[in-house]
Amino acid sequence: MTKNVGTIDRAARAILGLALIAWALSGGPIWAWIGVVPLVTAAFSFCPLYSVLGLRTCPAVKA
Repeated sequence: MTKNVGTIDRAARAILGLALIAWALSGGPIWAWIGVVPLVTAAFSFCPLYSVLGLRTCPAVKA
């Protein structure tokens, strides 16, 4: 898995994921547990959807 999620993107995903999970834990709708997905993609710096679409928000690795 090559990293394809940049620093700002990771931070936004982590904040969104934590907010959704907190909402679910505080009695929010069951679908708020979808916050696990952006949290995991932020943790691994890898988004499968970005790979399919050929996107990347992290800087290119210099060889």
